[in-house]
Amino acid sequence: MSLISQNVLPKDQIEKTKRKASDQPSLLEDDQELEGRKEDKPDTYRIKKRKEERKEEDKQLEIEQKKEMNKLENFLFGSLYSPIEFGKDDDEELRDGVDKSSALFFTDRSANSILSVYEDNAEFQESGDDEEETGQRKPVWVDDEEEKTSINIARVNRLRKLRKEEDESVISGSAYVSRLRAHHAKLNPGTEWAQLDSQSRNYSSNDEDSDVENEAAVARCYKDVEGVDDILRTTEDLVVKSRAKLLPGLLEFSRLVDANAEDPSDAPINSVQFHRNAQLLLTGGLDKKLRFFQIDGKRNTKIQSIFLEDCPIRKASFLPDGSQVIVSGRRKFFYCFDLVKANVDKIGPLTGRDEKSLEVFEVSPDSSTIAFVGNEGHILLVSSKTKDLIGTLKMNGTVRSLAFANDGQHLLSSGGDGHVYHWDLRTRACFHKAVDEGCLNGTALCTSPSGSLFAAGSDSGIVNVYNRDEFLGGKRKPIKTIENLTTKVDFMKFNNDAQILAISSTMKKNSLKLVHVPSFTVFSNWPPPNRTLHYPRCLDFSPGGGFMAMGNAAGKVLLYKLHHYDHA
Repeated sequence: MSLISQNVLPKDQIEKTKRKASDQPSLLEDDQELEGRKEDKPDTYRIKKRKEERKEEDKQLEIEQKKEMNKLENFLFGSLYSPIEFGKDDDEELRDGVDKSSALFFTDRSANSILSVYEDNAEFQESGDDEEETGQRKPVWVDDEEEKTSINIARVNRLRKLRKEEDESVISGSAYVSRLRAHHAKLNPGTEWAQLDSQSRNYSSNDEDSDVENEAAVARCYKDVEGVDDILRTTEDLVVKSRAKLLPGLLEFSRLVDANAEDPSDAPINSVQFHRNAQLLLTGGLDKKLRFFQIDGKRNTKIQSIFLEDCPIRKASFLPDGSQVIVSGRRKFFYCFDLVKANVDKIGPLTGRDEKSLEVFEVSPDSSTIAFVGNEGHILLVSSKTKDLIGTLKMNGTVRSLAFANDGQHLLSSGGDGHVYHWDLRTRACFHKAVDEGCLNGTALCTSPSGSLFAAGSDSGIVNVYNRDEFLGGKRKPIKTIENLTTKVDFMKFNNDAQILAISSTMKKNSLKLVHVPSFTVFSNWPPPNRTLHYPRCLDFSPGGGFMAMGNAAGKVLLYKLHHYDHA
């Protein structure tokens, strides 16, 4: 009993012993089992001891790994687990944080540089203090095995281009890596926007390989810490285009598939206009059909066409909010097509008016008012919501043209007396009236999108461009008088940024001119010399300026891409 009590057996072995004792109760066999257990005793203790030692080793290893991870996180992201110690040398930090074990990864700072961060790797540690003084950043991790490795670049044909001398054969691993990086950077110089010090860089195809490798890549990229962060300080380079200024002389454009190629008209086109989303274009003409096309410059798919049985279309226009289309002709009434509900409403005649034609109208930029040209100098103001007459304005002469300004609060008009009127729609009063220089009969008006400029055309083909503020201030002299047309000016249109002014006359072939507004000169390569525009009747620019559509008397809508503008 004393022997058994002194040698305590594991629980499993005790259960096995009990089973054996119940099956074979012989004393002799019991003595043999006890003797066997005496022999197994040293092995059991060895196994236990080994297990305990392994547990201790695992705990120590886990603690060391946790410390190393904390040190690495402190090194990469700041002092997360230990307080910041001011005055501690960088060499001590490197020894404590990095040199005790190999790093898990490294950050490659040489992507935008000609040289390798591994250049002169053997001298890296010796020049640590000098790098701090010059403001250079050190690589996070350097592979020590690269210096121990030797590579024979003369044996492999594709590596012979890395040699500096003909008899050079074996080089170190760090030199091999730096030469590969330098060769790659020479073949792929990169993009200017990705260079951190693009002002100081000067790439040259005549540079020797040795010159490329001997410069410090990290120093060139990080000489000025503030320069590294400049790209994050402003979005101006993303918003303001370097080519925002349109140059005079030649206009870069290309002819695309006709906008109405899928369904051309048999009659003259009197209206073309882009929707505010720049993908939808409406066309209308004397064939009484209002057509809609999806403009992509390739197919220009037809979406829908509407036939107005009793109204040859003289003008059709989207409301600026894009919800409706106003269609008019030489009739007492006009039509309103609702794009959302897809129904057409016939409106008119207007209460209290006896006009036989409502073919000329303009829609205010805020989509609240529609101004129609009436009889005997009257201007009819109609609400775009209720389609009811809400007021009238009276000029001294006949009214020929209208244009809105100041976000729809002001209205400009001109006509048979050669004057330009400015109306305040809030008070329904004329607050300014002045003579258009050299004009006897005004035929066309248009204002720039900002309202700072307006152009006035006459039946003699003269177009005067005015600064609106100066004109209202008493200056009657136009900024520029354009004399490139010789017949009556029927249509004028500024593009979206007021750098192009289109002027046309329906009385002469190819009589469409594009004026460069900043210099007030016409583009010499427009109209195209080898193509005919026929008799131009209407024109519109897409909201982004990329497309220009022109309708002519032949029933075609010519579509052009203006390359200066990136968006439609």
